[in-house]
Amino acid sequence: MSNNTTITNTHPVMQTYNRFPVTLVKGKGSYVWDDTGNKYLDYTSGIATCNLGHVNEQIKSKVSDQLDNLWHCSNLYHIPTQEKLASLLVENTCTDQVFFCNSGAEANEAAIKIARKYAHDVKGTDAYEVVTFKNSFHGRTLATLAATGQEKIQQGFAPMTPGFRYLPYNDIDALDQLASINTCAVLLELVQGEGGVVPADPAWLKKLAAICEQQDLLLMVDEIQTGMGRTGTLFAYQQYEIEPDVITVAKGLGNGIPIGAMLAKQKAADAFTAGSHGSTFGGNPIATTAGLATMEYLLGSDTLQQSDQLAKYLVTELQALVEKYDQVEAIRGKGMLIGIVVKGNAIDYVTKAREHNLLILVAGPNVVRVLPPLTTTKEEIDIFLSVMDQVFAV
Repeated sequence: MSNNTTITNTHPVMQTYNRFPVTLVKGKGSYVWDDTGNKYLDYTSGIATCNLGHVNEQIKSKVSDQLDNLWHCSNLYHIPTQEKLASLLVENTCTDQVFFCNSGAEANEAAIKIARKYAHDVKGTDAYEVVTFKNSFHGRTLATLAATGQEKIQQGFAPMTPGFRYLPYNDIDALDQLASINTCAVLLELVQGEGGVVPADPAWLKKLAAICEQQDLLLMVDEIQTGMGRTGTLFAYQQYEIEPDVITVAKGLGNGIPIGAMLAKQKAADAFTAGSHGSTFGGNPIATTAGLATMEYLLGSDTLQQSDQLAKYLVTELQALVEKYDQVEAIRGKGMLIGIVVKGNAIDYVTKAREHNLLILVAGPNVVRVLPPLTTTKEEIDIFLSVMDQVFAV
């Protein structure tokens, strides 16, 4: 080490997160515990990841069994749990084939690649541009960072990867500029999570989908935060009159075990031939066992229906806070993906909630994001509502 080197931070973990002053060591259901024994109601779900609660027993049992058999093998061999999970995803969506990876950013990278490959190999064009939307969030790799329509997230990483163009979200007139000679696909969230919990307007989305069909542009839906039951149906697109050509999913797919996937209709999937894409860990036996157990739980129980009913109760009760407190401006979202629009800084309310042993998040400077596990109970919701009442009363 040079004698001139100045050490400004000796922490061994890079400081890429503004961490809350809490060290979590245990979780079960809707609750987590810190290293001093404090118990918190966790309405972050690991940022929409532990949708079925922490340490779900059904998933734990299946993963535990798999740990006794095989942890990893390469994708040069057939992996039974991978093929079973792919079949379940295909059977319950409008897609035909699945590519497995490890995260949401990787799933969106795969979507961007398949869009360009489809344009080149199937359509026989040089089109490469993917249209995304302002205030979107699609990941932090160089390509998904460029796809993200937020300058604050892109700062310091110029030049941006070329091939992306941004339009305003929910602006129906702006869709007249959607297609150009260079455009091959559109990538969007049906609820902009990081962008403030803003759902897609149905009329805007219908026009967007129609243009994609007319111009033969791939309609690619980022369901990384909205998928796996988060919005009341298995995937959010199922609440709209559209059929995506490509769907990306991660977060809740493994209920906390890292896994991502890109689902595609056959016309797009045909562009991914042997050697065109890959992932060492993507779809390995442990991850796909967790994904398979998660899907089987969601499909084999009434969790989606119960969650949808509880979400309606929760939103109704939150609407009452809009009437009660001036600092609460609006409630928006879909299912168990809820945004509370507030006056002032959202982080201040998150901090106050944590002081009452409730964990929630922000979604931009003035939106509190609430992400209960789909398995939460009415009693837990009432605890949450009681705490928020105290938070806003101060």
